[in-house]
Amino acid sequence: MPALVNYSGDDDFYSGGSFYTNSSDLGRLCSISSQVDVYCPPRKRARISAPFLFGETEFEQNKQPSIDVLPDECLFEIFKRLPGGRERSSCACVSKHWLMLLTSIRKGEYESSKMVKENIDSVSDDVEMISSDEEDGYLTRCLEGKKATDMRLAAVAVGTSSHGGLGKLSIRGSNSSRGITNFGLFAIARGCPSLKSLSLWNVPCVGDEGLSEIAKECHLLEKLDLCQCPAVSNKGLIAIAENCPNLTALSIESCPKIGNEGLQAIGKLCPKLQSISIKDCPLVGDHGVSSLLSSASSVLSKVKLQGLNITDFSLAVIGHYGKSVTNLMLSGLQNVSEKGFWVMGNAQGLQKLVSFMITSCCGITDVSLEAMGKGCTNLKQMCLRRCCFVSDDGLVAFAKSAGSLECLQLEECNRVTQSGIIGVLSNCGLKSLTLVKCMGIKDISLGAPLSSPCNSLKSLSVRNCPGFGTGSLAMVGKLCPQLQHVDLSGLYGITDAGLLPLLETCEAGLVKVNLSGCLNLTDEVVLALTRLHGGTLELLNLDGCRRITDASLVAVADNCVFLSDLDVSKCAITDSGVAALYHAEQLNFQVLSFSCCSGVSNKSMPFLKKLGKTLVGLNLQHCNSISSRSVELLVESLWRCDILF
Repeated sequence: MPALVNYSGDDDFYSGGSFYTNSSDLGRLCSISSQVDVYCPPRKRARISAPFLFGETEFEQNKQPSIDVLPDECLFEIFKRLPGGRERSSCACVSKHWLMLLTSIRKGEYESSKMVKENIDSVSDDVEMISSDEEDGYLTRCLEGKKATDMRLAAVAVGTSSHGGLGKLSIRGSNSSRGITNFGLFAIARGCPSLKSLSLWNVPCVGDEGLSEIAKECHLLEKLDLCQCPAVSNKGLIAIAENCPNLTALSIESCPKIGNEGLQAIGKLCPKLQSISIKDCPLVGDHGVSSLLSSASSVLSKVKLQGLNITDFSLAVIGHYGKSVTNLMLSGLQNVSEKGFWVMGNAQGLQKLVSFMITSCCGITDVSLEAMGKGCTNLKQMCLRRCCFVSDDGLVAFAKSAGSLECLQLEECNRVTQSGIIGVLSNCGLKSLTLVKCMGIKDISLGAPLSSPCNSLKSLSVRNCPGFGTGSLAMVGKLCPQLQHVDLSGLYGITDAGLLPLLETCEAGLVKVNLSGCLNLTDEVVLALTRLHGGTLELLNLDGCRRITDASLVAVADNCVFLSDLDVSKCAITDSGVAALYHAEQLNFQVLSFSCCSGVSNKSMPFLKKLGKTLVGLNLQHCNSISSRSVELLVESLWRCDILF
């Protein structure tokens, strides 16, 4: 008897003959079955697929586990009665077949709460608490490239249910051989009803069926981002509109089957829509955009329209109904003329517009730009990119009309010259001016004296404007004495003589200075910069200034107090310069870059180790005089710092 009690059981299937040597033993066992309680250890059971032949003959049995031959209907009913998310996750790990069955069960079909209430009240409270947590939907998952498969989505759907519920899902790309299909979205829809944000990029096999299932099950959806989804059409978008009334943000890019009908449904059925972005969708025209703007005008605040076949009519609707629009971006609208922008400005409906960006729109001319300035009285940020018909006259007229303008950015506006820039600075209270690749700006001698200074301008960025030279710098220095941020990257033509007057006229004290790519600057500029502005300077970028030497780092160490970000990549820096920084006790660098400084060697490692106590970033890429072993030791010492080598 003790042997029977202590017997632990054998998990292997019995494959021999009869358990008993003769049939009389079997008969005695059967005779006591109704009178005596017999201990039976747990064993794996085999399904008997052939008749037993008791006695001296062997019986045949199928070794296939019985659980594998249960019909899917039975497994479905079993899985519905699993008590919680942990148990479902464990079952999902058994096989792909079980995982697929679990994903076919909608979250509301589980009977765990009901079953527990009928049996144990105390456990019922715990189950209810877990269920309420699952509704929160605060988890985020992102699948990219080869990791984006239906199987992974199914696992996400089952696994997140016991950890708060999936709130945000992003899919970037898809596995080329077994990528995301509608089935994957089916699994997410049924297992993640708390989903609030869905982003699908480059998933060609996902169509209307998958998106409709999301709409049917995920009624809390607030943000939808579709990019390069060629199989999604108006049908899928209409399903979203009909079932997701909480939608606040919609982004559609390169979806060739989505057109006006889908946008009309969104405008009509999604009253909470606040942000809309549509790019490169050939079927979207005036009817879709106008109905969307006119229907959702009460709360719609952000509008981006890029590469669409819309005309002046759509811009007229925006100007009339965009009463809540604060951010507007228009790009590549080739069918919109000067009249469309002029009407949009004169409609006086964009009173709340704060930020406006226009790119590659031939309808922007001097006349239409002035109308926009008059119609957008609260405009603070304006960006014009590749607007080839805008000249000095239109820019100055716009600056005079837009009285609230604070930030102006011009990129590749080649008709704008130095005279236009002076006119803008003299006629509005700009705080920030950015000029990028404006080839029309060239040094000219001004016969008339400069207007009153623009004391409001704090930030000046002039990048890759080859004509912006010594004369322009002197003009800016006299006109803008309160500059704090200066970015002159890519101005390879400027010299020490041109930059020094600007440094001397900045009264407020420079805080951030970017001189990367200014090949002709020498130590003299850095000496003057640190002497005049060392008490305020926090960032200095000298990347590519190949004539900068250790003398500049000595000046930095002696004069700078608050400098935290220093970049001397591709400069003539050696170990002596690094040592000078090491001895500057007042400096607490956060970012240092010595990339491509061949003069920095292993001798600098002790200095960098001390400087690294406050560093979060250190760039030593292409420093050929530093060995890999030295960098490894430095990484071990500065484990909090991100070191590039």
